Amino acid sequence: MIYKGKTYNKIILVGSAGSGKSYLSKIIAYYTKKPLIHLDNEYWKPDWTATPKQEWIDRQKALIAGESWIIDGNYHSTLELRFEAADCVIFLDINRLICVYGAWIRHGKKRTDLPDYLEEKKDKEFFEFIKWIWDFPKKGRNRILQMHNLYPEKLFIVLKNRKDIKNFIKELEKQNKREVNIL
Repeated sequence: MIYKGKTYNKIILVGSAGSGKSYLSKIIAYYTKKPLIHLDNEYWKPDWTATPKQEWIDRQKALIAGESWIIDGNYHSTLELRFEAADCVIFLDINRLICVYGAWIRHGKKRTDLPDYLEEKKDKEFFEFIKWIWDFPKKGRNRILQMHNLYPEKLFIVLKNRKDIKNFIKELEKQNKREVNIL
C-alpha cells in the first residue's frame, strides 16, 4: 500500500467488531494485490469451535512470516505478534453504537471473513458478542493503544468515523492511482 509517499507491505486492521475492518481490508487488498487474511477465517473451526491456543499462536507466526500481507482482526492474545511484524496499523476507533449497528445488520448474511461452514444465529452467543462490542472501548481499545505505545515506530492510522474511512479511501485512490469500484 502506498500511503503518503511510502510503501507498506505488512498491514493490520484492528478495531471493534462491526467497525468496518473487513470492508476496508478488501479495499486495501484491491489496491495492493497483497494477500488478505481474515483472522475469523483462520480461527474458527466447525460449530464455532475455537482453535487451541498453541495451534493459534503457531498459525499466527506462519501468517506473519510472509513478505507482505493484510490482516483483518483483533484476537488480543496474539495481537502483539502482528503488531511487531506490521509496518502499518490501521485502527478503526469507531463509536460503539455504530459498531453494534454494523454487527446487527450484517448478522446472518454471507460473509467472506468467516468460513462457509459457520452460520450466525441471533442466539445467546450473539447477544454476548454484542456485549463484547459494547465493552470494547474499555477493554479492546486500551489493548490496541498499549500496543501502539510499545511500537511507536509503526505507522498508526486512526479512523474515528465513516467519514474518516471514506477520506482514507480517497487518499488511497490518489496515492495508488486506481479508483475503487467495489463501494
